[in-house]
Amino acid sequence: DNAGTMQWMWGGELFLMLALVALTMAIIYFLPKLTMAFPSALAAIIVVTALVHGFSLDTRTVGDLASVAGGLPSFHIPMVQPTLENLWIILPYAIILAAIGLIESLMTLTLIDEITETRGRGNKECIGQGLANVFTGFFGGMGGCAMIGQSIINVNSGGRGRLSGISAALFLLVFIVFTSKFIEMIPLAALTGVMFMVVVGTFAWSSLRILHKIPWTDALVLVLVSAVTVLTDLAIAVAVGVIVSALVFAWQNARRIYTRVELDNGVKTYYLNGPLFFGSARSFHEQFEPSEDPEEVVIDFRSSRVCDHSGLEAINSLTERYLNQGKKLRLKHLSSECRNLLKNAGSMIEVNVIEDPRYRVAVDELA
Repeated sequence: DNAGTMQWMWGGELFLMLALVALTMAIIYFLPKLTMAFPSALAAIIVVTALVHGFSLDTRTVGDLASVAGGLPSFHIPMVQPTLENLWIILPYAIILAAIGLIESLMTLTLIDEITETRGRGNKECIGQGLANVFTGFFGGMGGCAMIGQSIINVNSGGRGRLSGISAALFLLVFIVFTSKFIEMIPLAALTGVMFMVVVGTFAWSSLRILHKIPWTDALVLVLVSAVTVLTDLAIAVAVGVIVSALVFAWQNARRIYTRVELDNGVKTYYLNGPLFFGSARSFHEQFEPSEDPEEVVIDFRSSRVCDHSGLEAINSLTERYLNQGKKLRLKHLSSECRNLLKNAGSMIEVNVIEDPRYRVAVDELA
C-alpha cells in the first residue's frame, strides 16, 4: 500500500491480475502456432500493456514496484580496507555467490545444449563470467550469471548465437538510461505470465511420470534437492544433493563386495569382486576365516580395486589376522594404483608380481 506495508491482493484487483496473467500465457502459447515471425513473449507484453493503458485498468505496473531509471556508471575502487578481518567477512558470501552463479550458469548451459542440440564450452563461460563480474564491480555493478528463465525466452524466440545476448544487454541499457518510463508502464501481470510460461516450459514434467519407476534413492535426492532449493538457495541444494548421492553410492557399493573361493593343491584362492573402500571394509573382513583356512591363502584382485586408505587398512588388518594364525597371505592381480597404496606394507604382504605382468603396446620402429 502507500505506507509501504506488504499485503495480499484480494477481490477485483486479484481477479483482474489473474485474468491478465492468463491472457499473457495464452498469447505466448498460441501465437507460435500461427506465426514465428514475432517473439510471442514480446507480443504478449505489448498486447497486455496496451490493453491495460487503453482501458485504464487498475492493476500494478513495474513503476508501482520500483523505478528502473538509471544512468551510465562511473569507475570507482571499492572503499574496503584490505585486512584479514574484512576478508573473513567477505569471503563466505563471495564463495556462496560464486558457487551459485557458476552452478546456475552450467545448469543453464546444459539445458540450452539439450534444447538446441549443440555443445557449449563450460570452461570458457565460467572464465568469462568471472572476469565480467570482477570488471563490473569497479563500475558499481552487481554480480551476475546465466539465467534459465531469460535463456529459455531467448531460445524460444529464435536466438541461437551471442548476438541475441549482446542485443538484450544493449537494449536493457537503452531502456534503463533513456526509456525507463516505458518499462515502468508494463503491468506486473504480463511479466508474471511470461515467467509462468518459462517455468512450464523448463520444468521436467517427465520426472513426475517416472518418479515411481526410478530407484527410491534417486527419487529421494530429486525431491530433497527441489525442496532445499525452494527453502534456501541453489548452492546449498546442490551441496545437499551431492552429499546425499555420495552417501547413497557408498552404501550401495558397500554391499556389492563378495568373494568366490577355490581350493587347489592346498592353496585357497579368494576371487574378490567389488570396490574395497571405507564403506565395504567391514564386509571385506566378513568374507575371510583365517582360523579355518589352509597355510597359504591368495586374494585375487582381478575384479576389485583398493580405492582409499581405509581399504589399505582393511588389508593390513586382515594380514595381521593371518599372521597371528601363522599363515601366509598373498595378493595378486593388483593394479598399479593398488600396488602404490600397498607399497608401505613391506614384508607383511607379498604381491605376486609374476602373475601381474605389465603389457605394453607393440610399435613398429622405422630404421
